[in-house]
Amino acid sequence: MTPAVVSLARKLGAFLRRDFLIAASYRFAVGLQLVEILFVATIAFFLARFLRQQGLEQVTPFAHDYFSFVILGLAFFDYLGTALGVFAHTLREGQLTGTLETLLVTQTRLETIVLGSSLYAFLATSLRVGVYLVTGVLLFGLPLAGADWGATLVLLALSIAAFSSLGILSACFILLFKKGNPFAWLLVSASGLLGGVFYPVSALPPWLQSVAQWLPITPCLEGVRRALLAGESLRELWPQAAMLLAFAGVGLPVTLLLFRWSVARAKRTGTLAQY
Repeated sequence: MTPAVVSLARKLGAFLRRDFLIAASYRFAVGLQLVEILFVATIAFFLARFLRQQGLEQVTPFAHDYFSFVILGLAFFDYLGTALGVFAHTLREGQLTGTLETLLVTQTRLETIVLGSSLYAFLATSLRVGVYLVTGVLLFGLPLAGADWGATLVLLALSIAAFSSLGILSACFILLFKKGNPFAWLLVSASGLLGGVFYPVSALPPWLQSVAQWLPITPCLEGVRRALLAGESLRELWPQAAMLLAFAGVGLPVTLLLFRWSVARAKRTGTLAQY
């Protein structure tokens, strides 16, 4: 490996170790997250059973039942929440602890700081999603025997990249306006309402279905459900992958440039460490 790659790996490892040590100091919170996953999965199971008993259950062609549909929606929706929160949270924490300015004057590229600050959060989210899937399979019969895991991982990587562009935009809002972040709240709410988390997008009025296509959560959930529940390959899921690639390919460069501009503006106005 080249010296530049070794240096990048060491820096990312340092970010990961820092965030792991911080998280490990709050063991009770980790336990509560596991209990929360069990509660959510149990609620989804009993809701699906109620709908099935009443003859009200509606499923998509690639979902065996409502439980399979909604548990995957809730699990992978977690990635969007992580992306929208981690960058702004890291930024605000650096302002509060006084480490933000110190970090930004080191010989570390801004992109490396952004990536490193989110690495642990996404790994922790992946662990939570894994617990969702294992709980669903072992306790509630989630049918993943024919899943295409390769296609799922590709779609997940593209989704994280697409979601991260929105999270970086959220961090820009904090840098520029300091208080409040309605952008993240609005996007999470719109994605939960329109993105197919709790019900198929086809249940929406036609004009809202068109709006839903502009949210990256929509191709993400459709793609991973079809890969995990119907075993569809990446070739079959190329439309969803292409949409996510477009979101990430346009969004990441634009939002990173905007973040760089926001940091420069905050330095120029002397408000970088203000909160």
